[in-house]
Formats: sequence, structure tokens, C-alpha cells
Amino acid sequence: MKILTNSQIKEWDQYTIEQEPIASIDLMERAAQAITAAIARRWDNTTPVKVFSGPGNNGGDALAVARMLSEKGYAVEAYLFNTTGHLSDDCTTNRDLLQMCDNVKFEEVTKNFDPPRLSEGDIVIDGLFGSGLNKPLSGGFAAVVNYINQSPAKVVSIDIPSGLMCEDNTYNQRTFIIRADLTLTIGQIKLSFLFSENEELLGDVEVLDIGLLPGFLKEAQTPFHILEKDEVASLLRPRGRFSHKGDYGHALLIAGKFGMAGASILAARACLRSGVGLLTVHVPLRNNDIVQTSVPEAMIDHDYSDECFTTATEADSYEAVGVGPGLGKAMETAEALIEQLQITSTPMVLDADALNILSLNHSWMSQVPKGSILTPHPKELERLVGTCSDTYERLTKAKELAAAHQVYIVVKGAWTAIVTPEGEVVFNPTGNPGMATGGSGDVLTGILLALLAQGYDSFDACRLGVYVHGLAGDLAAEAESRIAMTAGSLVDHLPEAWKQLER
Repeated sequence: MKILTNSQIKEWDQYTIEQEPIASIDLMERAAQAITAAIARRWDNTTPVKVFSGPGNNGGDALAVARMLSEKGYAVEAYLFNTTGHLSDDCTTNRDLLQMCDNVKFEEVTKNFDPPRLSEGDIVIDGLFGSGLNKPLSGGFAAVVNYINQSPAKVVSIDIPSGLMCEDNTYNQRTFIIRADLTLTIGQIKLSFLFSENEELLGDVEVLDIGLLPGFLKEAQTPFHILEKDEVASLLRPRGRFSHKGDYGHALLIAGKFGMAGASILAARACLRSGVGLLTVHVPLRNNDIVQTSVPEAMIDHDYSDECFTTATEADSYEAVGVGPGLGKAMETAEALIEQLQITSTPMVLDADALNILSLNHSWMSQVPKGSILTPHPKELERLVGTCSDTYERLTKAKELAAAHQVYIVVKGAWTAIVTPEGEVVFNPTGNPGMATGGSGDVLTGILLALLAQGYDSFDACRLGVYVHGLAGDLAAEAESRIAMTAGSLVDHLPEAWKQLER
């Protein structure tokens, strides 16, 4: 599913107006009907409603909702902030219609504003500013936002919380952004809704379909999109009746210093559960017994060291190499890593301590094979690209890193983001907070390694890998609860996750 930019959202409205065709005021009426219905599903008409509307079309939506709620028997007070003396045409029309409603207390604010008392039982409809905002709120509007945020009332934002921008909020003033309990967004979610720092501003999010024509989406070009199950399932390759283990690749996993064997076990088990033909795990000698016992299907390659990774492994006989989980950052491990990078020509999966070592030796990034997959969590990414103020800046720097070194970067977290060398950013919808537990990233490394070894290209491996990783997490949460699940639970639920995609 494509994620449109702010300018494209406006174009989508205009496309619908021209192609349906429909008058803009009638499209606004359709949006207001959907918003009104969503509010009425949650609160009955004994709930007092206070509507705060701005001078643009978002304010027009809010005024139309005020009218429709009053027709349903809600006690409505509406405040239109018209401090410049200029309203959009559709906002003007809905103001005039609302003024004809005898049972609505309406006030058009042009200078001074004596705010209404907002109680715990009220709902506030936030229609001050919509998705077109391109600078932080200030002055009187900032004061109104503060007043609403400090009240005990439930807040419903139309399309987007006022003050929040659709994409880049790096230089926004977060104090002057509405904190909604419910955001009723039109058409599709906005890019900034996928960023962790905005979760507290959005509340629950519901996407409302108001009949915007899908033809625009088919033609729109955007670097951002959200994975869909059908898209991911279509990437799966069928297995031939006469195929054998050699057809599905030989993977090398370098993971787990002494005391961290669990990381290599989790990654190895996930790799074997994701279709690889053969797997060799490179471990220090002291980890031999536990890995051999825990993962009997894997072969073992011993390091010369008893304790950690110190010896690069010849990589020509492997289709893919994964390195990093539980590796440690000893000096000899760092030296072995740079040697491994230099002698490996196949795409690699680099995770955890492999990334931390690279962050201490930035020039080594030039040695990473093209098409490799890096899987940092946000802090690991910042060690590579520098401190970032928010997710948008983090993704921007990740795109620069991916382009510079022709690698794929999987930024882990809610809405895990796949960043491609071409600047595309693909968000994964599967997964849940139960996956916030040690070892989950090791499981992802194993899945990605298996897919690369089977011959999937890096982009397909990323899309398949992150989706099935999150899907296994969702199945684990359903079976075990988000509280009780572990990284091992993800591995245990990989078979069912793959089955769901195969169907």
C-alpha cells in the first residue's frame, strides 16, 4: 500500500473531484458523514461535544460534523477561529449551514477567545488544522492547543492531530501539537503516524474510506509504502518435486561468543525453519557442545579461539553469510570481521555486534559486499549515521547510508522499515510489543540468512523476512500472550507463519 506525501493527498482529493465528478463541498459532506458515524459508534448522544475548527477545509469538516452530530441529538458547541478574516470556500459554506442550526451554540472567534470549560465527560472535536500544515503552530492557535491538551476531555482529531505534519516533524514544536485520544484519518494513514515518537499524539487511529478514487493511487509515485500480505506471498518460490538440499543454499552463520551461545542457537534455528538447504555455524570451541545439542541439524565450524570469533572463514562455498548475533566486540573479533568482509563476495546479513564494530570503524563500511542487509535497531543505526532527533531524520540518514554503500538497511521496531539503495522505504505491518525481548533480532538474522542462501534477491529477502518474522510474533502473542512470549516463541511459530503465506 502506497503512502502518499502531503502534496499527493491534496492531489488525490482533486483527482476524485474531477474524475468522479463531485463538487468539493459534497466530498467534504461525505467525509463529515464518515467522521460523524465513527464518533457516534463510540459515544452516544448524551455526550457533550465541543468543536474547535480552523479556517481551512479541516475546519470545514469539523463544522459539518458539528451540524450532523446536532441532528443526531448531541449537545454541540462549535468555535470557529477566523482571526485573519479569510476562510476557505467550503469552510464558509459549512459555517453558514451551521449558523442555521438553532440547537448548536456557535461562536466565530476573530480576536479574543473566552474558552469553554472542558470536563471529563466532554469530547473535543479537533478540526483546527489538517494534513496541509507546513510550519509549527504559534500564537493564539498554540494557546488553544495547550488549553485542549491540559483538559480532561477526550479529544478526537480529524485526519491528523492539529500541529502535526504529515512527514517531517524534525523542527516542529511538540508542545503545540494536539494530543488526541482518537484520530480519524481520511483515505489512508500518514507517514508520520508510523513513527514511534508520535504514538502519544495519535491515540487510536481509524482510517475512514470516503470514496476517494483508487485510480490515483495506482499511478502515484512515492518512495514509501506498507507491505501487504498478498504482495509478500507472491514472492514465495515453489519447491520442485525433485529438488534436494543443494537447491536451497548453504548458509554460514558466524555468531555467539562464549556465554552468548543462545544468540547463535536462536539464529540457527530460525534459519533452518526458513527453508535453507544446509547451515554451518561458526562458533568458538567452548560453544560446540551446546550448539551441537541444541541445533543438531546444523554443521559446526570451529574458531581457533575457545572464547570468541577470531578467525575469518573461507566463504566461497556458501551462498550467504550472516554475522553478528552475540559476537562480542573484542579487538580480535573486530579484526576477524574486517577480514571476513574482505574475503566474502556474496551478500551478507550484518546484525548486532557486527554493526557495533562497524560503527567504531566507519571506513570499514566500504568493505561490506553490495546487496548486503544490515539490521540495526534505532540506537545501532545512530551509531552508524550519527545522532538523530526523530524517526524521519533517522530514515533520511539511513537512505543516505544505503545509497552510499549499495546495501539494504532494516531498521527494526514497530513498523520495521526496509530502506533500499534506491531510496525506497517499505514499512512492515506485522509484529507486536511482545517481540520486545532479547533474541528477537537474532531470529530475524536467521530468517534473512536463509532467504539469501536460497537465492532470493536482497529486497525480496527483506520483504519476506521482516513480514514472516512479525507474523510469527503475532501468532506467538495469540498463543502465549505478549507478556509470556520469548524469542524462542518466534522460532516455534515460524512453521505456521510460512504456512499462512503459502496458502
